[in-house]
Amino acid sequence: MSLGNFQKSRYLIVMERIKQEIKDGTLNPGDRLPSENAYAKQLGVSRATLREALRMLEEENIISRKHGIGTFINNKPIFSSGIEELHSITEMIQSAGKRPGTEVLLSKYMDPTEEDKQKLHLQDEERVLLVKRVRTADERPLVYCIDKVPAKLFKEESHLLGGSLFNFLEQETDVNIGYATADITTAGYDEEISKILECDKETPFLVLKQLHFSTTDEPILYSINYFRSDQFSFNVLRKRPQ
Repeated sequence: MSLGNFQKSRYLIVMERIKQEIKDGTLNPGDRLPSENAYAKQLGVSRATLREALRMLEEENIISRKHGIGTFINNKPIFSSGIEELHSITEMIQSAGKRPGTEVLLSKYMDPTEEDKQKLHLQDEERVLLVKRVRTADERPLVYCIDKVPAKLFKEESHLLGGSLFNFLEQETDVNIGYATADITTAGYDEEISKILECDKETPFLVLKQLHFSTTDEPILYSINYFRSDQFSFNVLRKRPQ
């Protein structure tokens, strides 16, 4: 076994041990891990191996490292969803056994941005319906949503007052959502959004940008959703090509 493979196997072993200790309750959400020196000695590995294991665990959102304070075990996300299937946020919350809610912060018609024009295939004179909402689970804020829909889809000026945007579109327009393309990124503290979602400065967001298409392949909805990373995780099923 080469040194590189040996080092890789060591940090993977450390990762699995920490995950197992979380699973069996030896480590609990909110627990602070020992210092790197002490923890490396406790685990019988080098600091370099431990650092790599912690780096990977942080990428998986299992731990958080707070500069000058320490390393902590994160709360396990309550909500989890596969991104290979298109579900509304309402459905995601309901599947976790929680009661979904919606607070509409803004619903207005406006001129599109250059990004809107590109995403939704709009002309200069066309407008979009902009909706900003907070989605809640058992009345706790979970997701901050920014949605844009071409105004031309509506027979008359309509506004979302609450509930599922998917249902609203099906009721108010002649189009149905067939599929979406998605891009997932992360974002740090945002003064406005963090306050709305009741997050502290150490809680990052999972940002899901989705462009939804009709069953006839027309772009009809562009969404940017900010999920609390301490409450939500995404997963995907990957298969080897046949």
